Amino acid sequence: MPPARPRSVRRQHPTALQVATLVALLATGAADAEVYRYKDERGNWVYADRPPSSGQAESVRTRAETASPRIVVEPRSTPGALGMVAVNECRCPVEFAIKVKGADGAERIAQAVVPERSQKLLIEVPTPPGTGKFSFDYGYVIGDPGSTHAPTQPYRAPFATARSFTVSQAPPSAVTHVDLSSRYAVDIAMPVGTAVHAAREGLVINVAHKFFAGGLKPQLGDEANFVQILHEDGTTAIYAHLQMDTIRVRPGQRVERGQYIANSGNTGFSSGPHLHFVVVRNAGFRSESVPVAFAGPGGSSVSARTGQPLTAY
Repeated sequence: MPPARPRSVRRQHPTALQVATLVALLATGAADAEVYRYKDERGNWVYADRPPSSGQAESVRTRAETASPRIVVEPRSTPGALGMVAVNECRCPVEFAIKVKGADGAERIAQAVVPERSQKLLIEVPTPPGTGKFSFDYGYVIGDPGSTHAPTQPYRAPFATARSFTVSQAPPSAVTHVDLSSRYAVDIAMPVGTAVHAAREGLVINVAHKFFAGGLKPQLGDEANFVQILHEDGTTAIYAHLQMDTIRVRPGQRVERGQYIANSGNTGFSSGPHLHFVVVRNAGFRSESVPVAFAGPGGSSVSARTGQPLTAY
């Protein structure tokens, strides 16, 4: 899932003209996506890139105003040098790391935390006349590396009060939650279209809402709709596999505990309809999930367990 792990990008840099082209491409916003929506024989809504062979379908154009914030490194040419500038349009700190390999074969490395909605020069690379192409790799992790998970109360189960759903995967079970970014994630089986509620108050920093496909093909790994919410302690909660175009919040919006934020779905790399819920922190250029406890009856706290029902209080 894109926001739950470090992102890494490799670029080649041959000429100043191509630098300008690259920057223009990175600055281009995501275009609207158009798909078809119709009901199957069971009355369930289906989203697809083509209409059904029989029956009626309506065209759906997703909203572009909820585009993800740009988090990129841009090369910017100056006389005799090339500056590698981290651009953070997220409403939270982001930690960047970059490695540049010049025409002389020398490697230069830099790392920095860039404050919310700001830019920072990471490194400058000399480019004497006549030098050839060079390449650079960069990655980033959302959040301040000094953040500590410190909720003031147990999390609310992320659905409507008094409803119960079965937990399909939770620690210590690790069928698919095998890396640090998902080790403490909780999967909750629920029908497509179920209302998803915020488990904790915070600030929406990222969403994806335009994907409609789901399944076990590896290429679907980055195509899960999600909402990412920043908490006061610097951790973020990710609500993933959401139904296409049902997200009710947008980046920059504050949400309250229990607020209706989206509908559950089956988008991205998914074996069936469910909600993937995880809280992560930046553990020093490493996205790391943390254990969570949910509110139980009478002010108690409970841990999600695979195969058992979880109830919202």
